[in-house]
Amino acid sequence: MSLTNFPLVSIITVNFNQLKITEDFLNSIRKISYPNYEIIIVDNASKENSIVNLTKNYPEIIGLRSEENLGFAGGNNLGIRQAKGDYFLMLNNDTEVEPGFLEPLVEAMLSNPKIGMVGSKVRFYDHPEIIQFAGATPMSRFTATSHFIGHNQKDEGQYDTQTITPFASGAAMMVSRKVCEDVGLMASFFFLYYEELDWQTRIRKAGYEIHYIPKSLVFHKESVSVGKQSSLQAYWKTRNRLLIIRRNSNNYDVFISYIYISLISTPWQIVKYFTRFNWRSLKVHGIALGWHYINLFNKKRVHQNDYL
Repeated sequence: MSLTNFPLVSIITVNFNQLKITEDFLNSIRKISYPNYEIIIVDNASKENSIVNLTKNYPEIIGLRSEENLGFAGGNNLGIRQAKGDYFLMLNNDTEVEPGFLEPLVEAMLSNPKIGMVGSKVRFYDHPEIIQFAGATPMSRFTATSHFIGHNQKDEGQYDTQTITPFASGAAMMVSRKVCEDVGLMASFFFLYYEELDWQTRIRKAGYEIHYIPKSLVFHKESVSVGKQSSLQAYWKTRNRLLIIRRNSNNYDVFISYIYISLISTPWQIVKYFTRFNWRSLKVHGIALGWHYINLFNKKRVHQNDYL
């Protein structure tokens, strides 16, 4: 299928204290071949308001400034609510793209109304021949774990077939306006991590398919804003891992997950933190798990959602 029309695509990215990274992202976007798009940059309460510099040097962008850090989900939701496009492409600011990466995503969405979301092939920016994401495995019922297909493999064309996947990479995922109207947006209550997996689970439950599009290639610098192995990661990953199960699983699965995470996963994490002398991450891990016991019967708080 070749495009005969070019629906408006809203490219949305969130910046948090990474002005240079976002400038590199925008320089990459300036080279794309797709003719009909808008760029929305959300500054998520950076110490220095990046929108001032960005709108000066990149007058084509729409700049939005939040005075509080809304997290990944809330920042993208803010951008979506201001977007005019038929499709919303959430693209991490620590990515750079191939010039023709957008056309295959739009073609796939136009080809089948059952497709509600599409995701790019993602390779590592620092090792551009190595795959980070080429589809995903289903999420485990009890552990909320899913694995990236092709992760750390050299790209030799072995994952060059478009496939249905349970999840697209949160670094590069495109959704239609209709899906957002039907299903809602990412739950900003997650703040960071697992929010896109929860959203995609809801999208699939609504009857839509998610497709991996290998002709769309994105390079990811990974964990630039948060930092690798940070206490921030430890808190939100621990809290949200169980949260996604509580929001999307039956009572039996939730019960088993509490047992697994409390008696198996957490002791293993404690050992890792001790051996690394990472006392802050150990503390926040306990706080994150404790949050679930405090809110064990608070279904209203657990099931918060955001809408257009």
